[in-house]
Amino acid sequence: MALNSVKEPGAEGDDLLDVLVVGAGPTGLLLGCDLARRGVRALVVERSHRLFPGSRGKGLQPRTLEVFDDLGVLAAVRAAGGGAPVGMVWRDGERQAEYRMFPDVPPTEAEPYTSPWLLPQWRTQEILLARLAELGGRVEFGAALSTLEQDPEGVEARLHDGRLVRARYAVAADGGRSTVRRQLGVGMTGEAVDPHPMLVADVRITGLDRDNWHVFPSTGDDFLTLCPLPGSDDFQLVARFTDGGGPDLSADGVRKTLAARTHLSAEQLTEVRWASDFRPRAAMADRFRDGRVFLAGDAAHVHSPAGGQGLNTSVQDAYNLGWKLGAVLRQGAPEALLETYEEERLPVAADMLGLSTRIHRGEAERGAATRQLTLGYRDSSLAVEARVRLPPEALRAGDRAPDGRPGRARLFDAFRGPHWTLLAVGTEVPVPPLAPETVRVHRVPEYEPYGVGLFLVRPDGYVGWAGPSADGLLPYLARVSGGAEHHR
Repeated sequence: MALNSVKEPGAEGDDLLDVLVVGAGPTGLLLGCDLARRGVRALVVERSHRLFPGSRGKGLQPRTLEVFDDLGVLAAVRAAGGGAPVGMVWRDGERQAEYRMFPDVPPTEAEPYTSPWLLPQWRTQEILLARLAELGGRVEFGAALSTLEQDPEGVEARLHDGRLVRARYAVAADGGRSTVRRQLGVGMTGEAVDPHPMLVADVRITGLDRDNWHVFPSTGDDFLTLCPLPGSDDFQLVARFTDGGGPDLSADGVRKTLAARTHLSAEQLTEVRWASDFRPRAAMADRFRDGRVFLAGDAAHVHSPAGGQGLNTSVQDAYNLGWKLGAVLRQGAPEALLETYEEERLPVAADMLGLSTRIHRGEAERGAATRQLTLGYRDSSLAVEARVRLPPEALRAGDRAPDGRPGRARLFDAFRGPHWTLLAVGTEVPVPPLAPETVRVHRVPEYEPYGVGLFLVRPDGYVGWAGPSADGLLPYLARVSGGAEHHR
C-alpha cells in the first residue's frame, strides 16, 4: 500500500488515507482486514515494535468463530487452537473432581459453532496479521501516536517521530488506556469488579498433564489455575491475591506463587514467557464516536476476563464498523450510516459488561449469552421488519442470520464476503434488479430457522430488512449502500 498520506515533517500534499486505525490488537487487526477486503485505504499503526506477546484473551466465542469464518481465517484458527479441556480440581496434591468449564452444546445446521475455542491472544493476532498482509494491508509498528486533531474534512495524527498522517476517519483501537480517547476528552465510567489484583502469566511447566484445566483452590479466597494453551508448550497461569500485596512478576516471584499454592515445586516452572499484574475492572466510554473518530474494543469498554467477553465483544465492534465505513467510503452510502455504530454497539457492550461482572462475582453462569449467538440489533434504526403477525420465536430483522443448507449451498458460504445477501426463502416473489457487486440474490426452499419471505442479510451477518415482498427493499438499500438507483 502506498502510504502517501504518511508525511515527513514539513512535507506538503493533501492525499488522504481513508481510515487510520490506532492499535494492532485483535480489534485493530480485524478492522484492518475488513477494510482491506472492501478496497478501503487504511493504515494500522502500533506503538509497540511487535504484536502483544501474551495469551490474555484466549477464549474465542462461537459468534467470533463465525466472523473468522467470513474473514477466511477460521481454518488457521481451528488448526492452531483447541477446545476447552475438562477442569480438574486439586487439593493437597490429589485430584478431587472433574467439571466442565463451559456447557457442552451440540452444533446444529443453524449454529455450526456452539462451544468456545481456546487460542492464545498472541496467536490470534499473528493469524489476523497474516490475513491482513494477504489482503494488501499492513501495520506500521513502532509508530506511537503523539497527537490527534480533527476538522470537518478529516483527522490529522502526528506520530512520535514527527510524521503526520491524514485520514478521513480514525478508529481508536489502542486499548483500555487509549491515548486517542484521552486526547478526545471522552470519559470512561466504571468500577473495580474485584479489589484484589491477579497475576496472569504464560509459563512452561514440567510434570503436569495438558489434558486438564487445573484448578488449585485455597482455604481463603485466593486461587491458582493452570490452563494448557493449545498450539504451544505453555500454560496460562492465573492467581488471585487477597493479602493486600500485588503479585511479583519476576520469574522467581511467579515460581514462589506456584510452589505456595500447588503441589508443584518452584523448579518445575522452567520459564516465564509473559507476566502481567491485572486488576479486574468494568468500564465503558461515555460515547463511541467523536466526530470523525470512533472508539472500538478496549478503548471503548473494559471487561473482567470472566466469561470470555472482552476480546469477543471487541471483535464484534470492528465487524460492525468495518462494513459501514466501507459503504460510506466506497459505495456512496449516506454518512449518517456511521451514526448507527454507536447506536448498535454501545447497548451491546453495556450488556456484556454487566454479564462479565456478574460471572466474575458468581452471580451468573456461562451459557447462551456468553456464546454471543443471541445478540442482535432488533432495536436498531437499521432493523426494518415488514412482515406482520409473526410468532414470538420467529427470526426478525436485527437478528443474527442462521447458517444451514436449505438449498445446494451453505448459507454462510453465500454470505461470505463484503456484500449484502438477499435470501428469498420458500417464495418466488419477484425482486428488482440489484447490483451484484453490492447485493447477491439467493433463492432457497423453505427453511425452518427463517420461515418464508425475503431476508436482506447485512455484510456482518445480521438480518437488516425482512418482508413478504420486495416492497420497501430499494428505499432501504438507499440508506445503507449508496442509493436505490445503483440497483436498477
